[in-house]
Amino acid sequence: MRRTAMSIAEIATCQIVALQGAASAIIQGLLRDFAAQLTDTGLRVAGVVESAADSDHPCKSMALRSLEDGRLFSISQDLGPGSQACNLDPEGLVLACAAVQDHIARGADIVILSKFGKQEALGRGLSDAFGAAIAAGLPIITSVSPALTKEWRNFAGELGECVQADVAQRPGWINAWSRQVVTAPHARDMIKPVNDWIGTG
Repeated sequence: MRRTAMSIAEIATCQIVALQGAASAIIQGLLRDFAAQLTDTGLRVAGVVESAADSDHPCKSMALRSLEDGRLFSISQDLGPGSQACNLDPEGLVLACAAVQDHIARGADIVILSKFGKQEALGRGLSDAFGAAIAAGLPIITSVSPALTKEWRNFAGELGECVQADVAQRPGWINAWSRQVVTAPHARDMIKPVNDWIGTG
């Protein structure tokens, strides 16, 4: 199906954007694509996205992949051969979060975090990475389940907004959004003006 051009109204303007409206695998792939596109422009991208270490058993082998150096942080515990449960490993989340915080401290222009989930709503998981990015005044793109929208809004407040994945998938959306929210002069100069990305309709 042919993708339609964006209008100005469809470009998010908040510092923090959470994607919704598609399966987790699709959204994580979109976040990976965004990281690659932004890195190609010369921006320093910090963060992590979800990655299944074992495609045959993705639930049992979930990991977070660093957008800086590709390191994998396992976030699944092995519960044994008979278990069907997905058991989150909080230690892996702590390590991934610390790596993102370190990258932010060393210098970043934009932060991509896999999701705002139950752990983050409780002040755990990647919540300290979210906090470090906000404290540094950096734009963040993430994802959130509709079931946690209330918690997300309580956390992000006026800094955040939700964007449907089908809108974010449109050509140039990530560049147009980043142009709106990236504040460092050296970084803004790397991104094309918004008018280069939007349609007239």
